[in-house]
Formats: sequence, structure tokens, C-alpha cells
Amino acid sequence: MANSLSIKNLYAQINDKKILKGFNLEIKPGEIHAIMGPNGSGKSTLCNVLMGHPKYSVSKGSAKLGNINLFDLETNKRANAGLFLAFQHPMEIPGVGMGSFIRQAVNANIKANDKNTKPIGPMEFLKEIQANTKLLKMDEAFIGRSLNEGFSGGEKKRAEIVQMASLKPKFALLDEIDSGLDIDALKAVAKGIKAIHKKQNTGILLITHYQRILNFVEPDFVHIMNDGKIIKSGGKELAHKLEEKGYEAFIK
Repeated sequence: MANSLSIKNLYAQINDKKILKGFNLEIKPGEIHAIMGPNGSGKSTLCNVLMGHPKYSVSKGSAKLGNINLFDLETNKRANAGLFLAFQHPMEIPGVGMGSFIRQAVNANIKANDKNTKPIGPMEFLKEIQANTKLLKMDEAFIGRSLNEGFSGGEKKRAEIVQMASLKPKFALLDEIDSGLDIDALKAVAKGIKAIHKKQNTGILLITHYQRILNFVEPDFVHIMNDGKIIKSGGKELAHKLEEKGYEAFIK
């Protein structure tokens, strides 16, 4: 499909260690796909490879966003094209305000895609980011604080989804966005993801170890990943079977 995120026969490695071994997946606009799998199966590597992390190398295969070959682009150009990654372990950036950081990213996307469109001004952006922090039940004071510095684990994950809401990506890669969250934070993050998905028709790839977030963000498809590739796909009921039987029942 012309506007899909399409990954075909992808092989990737770090140094001499092969991690992705023939990975295939297509995500159409507005679809939610969940990938579950044991530690070391390549889930986070997939996200990093798609976003262009320099420590990984691609030896075979393709990844396209619509007609755009992602592997021809630098990381910032992939973001400009509409790809977003919410990190499993968001970095702290001392001295760079959360609001300033996100506004610069938004305006970089605007400049890259339509030079005739004016950048978003401070007051217009403030109104928008205030609405996004409210959606995530996040204190507005965080807008002026250094990005992720001194944030709790839950606050960092909420901040990632605030970025997603502001950047309005075509496709979002959410790498274990539920890890380290208590139930209230999980509900807030899930509510934010659902609201963004509904409003912006964002295609979502949700990486998770546990079924619990899928109670709130219902996926269209669930995939089990092992040894660098998808070994089984199904509907949301597959996550429940995993919860009951564990990975070994499917890997065997």
C-alpha cells in the first residue's frame, strides 16, 4: 500500500552479532500492531534500525514509508518524513526545556515539508502543548523544565507521548512505553495514545512484554517475535494466549 510502513526481509546486526533475521511487517495508516516476544528477540533493535541508530547496520532488506526508502535518509529526515520513536529509556537533556525542545522539533518538520508554511509561534505552541500535557495528566510545570531531567520513569513516558501528540507523526514506534509504569500512569499514557490515534489516524507499532497495556490500547494485530523475526501473528486474542501459555509454547 502506497502510504504504509512496509518492512521486507530485513536483516540487521551490531558488529558481528546478527539480530534481525528476515523480519517482515506492513502497517497501514491507522492500524495498531503490537509486537511481543522474549528478551533478546530483536524488538527494540527493530525500532532503532528503523529510526537510524548508528550502532546498527542493515545487511539486507528494505523499509519504506510510503514510497520513501528510510535507509536512504538520515535520522532527522526520517522524523521529517513522519516517523516517530518513543524511547524505552528516554534520555535526560539538561539545560534544554521540554517545551523549547518539542517546539523546535515541530518547526523542523514544518520547514522540511513545506517551506511556505510559517513556523508555529510561541503562544500558539504553548496553547497546544498545554492541551497535550493535560491529556496525559502531566503538570504544566514540566513544559519549562529541562527535558526528562529529574523526571520519574512515568513522567518520562508521559513526556514521550506529549512529543508524539505535538509532532503528529504518520507512524509511531512505541518501544516498551508501558515499562516501569504504575496503573495510573499506564492508564494516562494509554488514554493519550488512543486519543492521538483517533485524532491523527497514526499508524502504531507497540512493543511490549505484557498484555496489560493492550487492555487499554486495543491492537488490530498482535505478533510474536523470536530470534529476529515474526513467528506468529493474530488478533488481540493472541496476547491473551501468550499470557496463559508463555512464549515457550509458541517458540517450540
